[in-house]
Amino acid sequence: MKRTRVVHALHAESPLDHILIKGWVRTRRDAKGFSFIEVNDGSCLKNIQVIVDESVPAFSSLADVNTGAAVAVDGALVASPGKGQKWEVHATELTLLGTADANTYPLQKKRHSDEFLRTIAHLRPRTNKYGALYRIRSESAFAVHRFFRDRGFHYVHTPIITGSDCEGAGELFRVTTLPTDTSGSAVPETDFFGKAAGLTVSGQLEAELAACALGDVYTFGPTFRAENSNTPRHAAEFWMIEPEMAFADLEDDMDLAEALVKNVTADVMATCHEDIDLFARFVDKALMKTLDAIVNQPYARVPYTEAIDILTRSGKNFEFPVKYGMDLQTEHERYLCEKKLKKPVIVFDYPKEIKPFYMRVNDDDRTVAAMDLLVPRIGELIGGSQREERYGVLKSRMLDSDMNTDDYWWYMDIRRFGTVPHAGFGLGFERFLMMITGITNIRDVIPFPRTPKHLEF
Repeated sequence: MKRTRVVHALHAESPLDHILIKGWVRTRRDAKGFSFIEVNDGSCLKNIQVIVDESVPAFSSLADVNTGAAVAVDGALVASPGKGQKWEVHATELTLLGTADANTYPLQKKRHSDEFLRTIAHLRPRTNKYGALYRIRSESAFAVHRFFRDRGFHYVHTPIITGSDCEGAGELFRVTTLPTDTSGSAVPETDFFGKAAGLTVSGQLEAELAACALGDVYTFGPTFRAENSNTPRHAAEFWMIEPEMAFADLEDDMDLAEALVKNVTADVMATCHEDIDLFARFVDKALMKTLDAIVNQPYARVPYTEAIDILTRSGKNFEFPVKYGMDLQTEHERYLCEKKLKKPVIVFDYPKEIKPFYMRVNDDDRTVAAMDLLVPRIGELIGGSQREERYGVLKSRMLDSDMNTDDYWWYMDIRRFGTVPHAGFGLGFERFLMMITGITNIRDVIPFPRTPKHLEF
């Protein structure tokens, strides 16, 4: 018989004479002649209660059915007389599929700290909080794909191993098949690719190539950064959503960014409302108010110079003093969102000196057509720009950045053969999950976080 997921059993419209549930035991309570077993299979936040009485052949061996054990239950779905639950299962047969030692199983019926749960990341999805988080993560990813598909975007796959550094920051993880030579460094010319290779920090450059043939595209995949940072907002491996639009400018870019965040947030709030409610009750009491503003209010759009002026006149003593030409820090971004404008904010037209080579230089020759979407609690959620489509200007910017233009001949070719205005951005998927759940540490929205000196699981 095909098993029934717990979520479907709990939402059944009528009793069922025969049902098969498979999952993991959360608790077992024994009484004279019968036992109550709470079973969860990961399909939803709630458990389903199973009643096992003396007529069930396995009743005599229930002592082995401990918290954490895996079981299969055949029985009938019947109306429950207990409060807070519509249905329960009266077992006719119970099979113990996998035991769990009651003395060593680390997830007992109590609240565990996030720090402790990171040490057992292979088991933390079984907790209410992390089970909910992973369901939200799954639904969020699906909502992203649905958003772009509904708007005619094509999904493209960009390389994970690359010979280019999109951001020019030199924080690539090097990939090699060679041992180091006697001088202590690998020789790229004799390596697998015949040149230095690394894990990608972004799929943007390749997405631009696809956009200049297909129109509107997006990539959604893992990215890597060898940044020795142990902050709650940074990880060495993370996922990026990167749309790219041909025949588009900065205004189009900002419109798409706002629509994406609003649409996906609303979608996940609707489909995962029980899981979101858990975070609103136990993680961030102001979560629903924040998400309501993200979904229902128009976002503020503020030029960089105005943002600097707002921060300068705020009278606040920031850790990083504010001055024109600096890149905004998280404390500045959060002040704009949470204190001054009290809504998501898009800051645009940054000084060209603090932005990468590929961003289009504005007519003032001082700023670039860049934009960052800032949200409460997180700060920067999205960073994007209109791309520099003019061959000569792009080459000049690359030379100013001390880049070897020969390594990017293919990128520059797009500016030689049918160049068009185009724009795009990157949305950090883990930061989106932090925003929608209220979780404050990126290590807790990634199933198996990769951070400096940490490569478990």
